[in-house]
Amino acid sequence: MKTRWLLLFCSIAITGIAQEVPDSVMQKIYNEIKTPYKYGLVVSPSSSTKKVDCPTVFKKDNRWYMSYIEFDGTGYETLLAESTDLLHWKTLGTLLSRSNDSTKWDAYQRAGYAVLQDYNWGRSYGLQKYKGHYWMTYIGGNTKGYEAGTLSIGIAKTKNNITTAHAWQTSDAPALTATDKDVRWWEDKKLFKSTVIWDKEKTTGYPFVMYYNANGDTSHNRDKKTRWFERIGMAVSNDMTHWKRFQTDPVMHHKIGITGDAVIQKIKDVWVMFYFGAFWEGRKDAFNRFACSYDLVHWTDWTGEDLIKPSTVYDAKYAHKSFVVKWNGVVYHFYNAVDDKENRAIAVATSVDLTPNK
Repeated sequence: MKTRWLLLFCSIAITGIAQEVPDSVMQKIYNEIKTPYKYGLVVSPSSSTKKVDCPTVFKKDNRWYMSYIEFDGTGYETLLAESTDLLHWKTLGTLLSRSNDSTKWDAYQRAGYAVLQDYNWGRSYGLQKYKGHYWMTYIGGNTKGYEAGTLSIGIAKTKNNITTAHAWQTSDAPALTATDKDVRWWEDKKLFKSTVIWDKEKTTGYPFVMYYNANGDTSHNRDKKTRWFERIGMAVSNDMTHWKRFQTDPVMHHKIGITGDAVIQKIKDVWVMFYFGAFWEGRKDAFNRFACSYDLVHWTDWTGEDLIKPSTVYDAKYAHKSFVVKWNGVVYHFYNAVDDKENRAIAVATSVDLTPNK
């Protein structure tokens, strides 16, 4: 009998049967991360013809920094901003600029996201160096326009001070594309935002774990009337340069619409994936959600209230694409705010009311 139970245990460990995160734990996580008070816009475009998107917030010494992307009608570039209080931000300059050399795979699209951050909730939020470099993943493409043409995932790095605006070294070729031989069914059209954690315990067997969203073959969609699906999947690496896909199916998806832009943090023994949803069944908006996991692979989706959803003039259409930090007892939820006129800016909501003049 003992042998049979041992074999069953080993079988479960090998096959990776999902361990659900209990409802009670999910509720505790929600209570910890919720931010009911919208403070307002904190980063706006440099001109009325541009749009900003996708904040990534990190800390160095006594200051906060935000990498974010800006679209000018031609393509995406990646910029850096600085703050002392997480509420007031000053743009310092550009990190990833377009090359305008159409022979390059990433000539016109370079939308970057700083990675290898301390993922522990409420801790340093610093970026870690690997092999003497800081690292960034980015969406790259050589077609002009909004999310136009082939979009792939590239890797950028720098040895320089991350608190200054300077050109990061981009990759000569993408790390993942929609035409790779091992491409999965759900990602054979365009690859979008990615994030990477440095899991030194190698929970998945690898130190570097990437989560990224993509859209793919609609023949696998249950609802053939829905034209656009995005799902979140995984890739792994031993060296931050060579990547391979992890399992066949996405790890987070919904039967209709977009599931995307994962950001991973850890609250005690629970991994938390902040992500956004859009155009789900019965909805026309975009909103921020979360899921939890014990093993980085099997995720329990939160079924309660949205973390952030449209409710004000500046985010009347979409309130999505999370980056969440907890500092000095306050939770700050940065997100992309889109109004009815398609103006895009970065806003923040907080766990306590920090609105001026109150």
